[in-house]
Amino acid sequence: MAILVAACSPPPQEPVKRSFLERVPRDRVPTFADDLDSESLKQAIRSSLAFFERAEQRKFLAGEKELPPEILKASLLHFVNLLENKRVDRDAIADGFDVYRVVSDGKLDTSLVTGYYEPIVEGRLQEDSEFAFPLYGLPPDLLTIDLAAFDPLRFPGERLVGRIQGNRVLPYYTRAEIDGAGRLGEHRCQLVWLKDPVEAFFLHVQGSGQVKLADGRLARIGYAGANGRPYRSIGKLLIERGTLTPDKVSLQAIRDYLHRHPDSRDEVMWHNESYVFFRWVSEGPLGSLNVPLTAGRSVATDVRYFPRGALAYLEAQQPRFDEAGQVVGWEPLHRWVLNQDTGGAIKGPGRVDLFCGTGTQAGELAGRMKHPGNLYLLVRKGEW
Repeated sequence: MAILVAACSPPPQEPVKRSFLERVPRDRVPTFADDLDSESLKQAIRSSLAFFERAEQRKFLAGEKELPPEILKASLLHFVNLLENKRVDRDAIADGFDVYRVVSDGKLDTSLVTGYYEPIVEGRLQEDSEFAFPLYGLPPDLLTIDLAAFDPLRFPGERLVGRIQGNRVLPYYTRAEIDGAGRLGEHRCQLVWLKDPVEAFFLHVQGSGQVKLADGRLARIGYAGANGRPYRSIGKLLIERGTLTPDKVSLQAIRDYLHRHPDSRDEVMWHNESYVFFRWVSEGPLGSLNVPLTAGRSVATDVRYFPRGALAYLEAQQPRFDEAGQVVGWEPLHRWVLNQDTGGAIKGPGRVDLFCGTGTQAGELAGRMKHPGNLYLLVRKGEW
């Protein structure tokens, strides 16, 4: 996502302090057991390979180093060969790949593994008394400046998102200014209207969704851009206020609070200044690589630390539900994943967001996933 900086020519900044990836010794690599079907894995790999075929970026960050797309593609192709020959085991992986894990300050750390999903909501193409809360397409006055084009050493990979007022570039409107003050009304860039502002807010957080229209058709929307404002967690805000406790905070708990407190609903949601704009898409849901995500296989990470499209292995915990949909415990999650997305809330080397699928059941899983875990990056041996 676009990174907002203070002005076109801000004072020099310290470079981002990046953790690095440490090679895992052969005797400490995981067993690489996989708890999902092989077809979903093949589907996710095909999406990453399609991305590498058209990748214009010459280098992808991997910790403090860089990898060209050719190496990442070669790693995937070698893994596909092992998969087709049913040789995806610990020895074969250790023979063919270097395995890396995030290290910070010389100490092995766990990652925080969360989940996200593709919601299905009701919507209308025309505003009425019931459906009165819009999702917007890209507004015509939104401006993006590639700061790296001005100074690649000072602003590597950074962009400025804003708007022009006279001869000045200003930050783009906040969530409060868009939803509260109606700053985009004159642009008529509304795509669709929803009846619940809370569902609209969570669509922004998830980044994509499906809209059930009046005739029963499902139309898919995807991420088109953002206002460049920083993502601010309303879950953290509610914890700081003592409204929710850390052990109880979840997507479901936050949604329930917002519905039960309409008087403070807008003020809480407006705390998150980040605002997402959408577009109609024919397939999806699409991640930041512009390829379809695969439920249970696609993950979102911070692109400053993990290379796009790369093969990885995830170890974590996932909630176990009873027949009433209540969490009754946690069980191991261990599977091959592909790094195919990113997000405003996914910052730092210790964050992994697992795409859980589409609809209510996926939302129940995603909304409750928040557990320590490990993400391993695999690179073809001898290539790095």
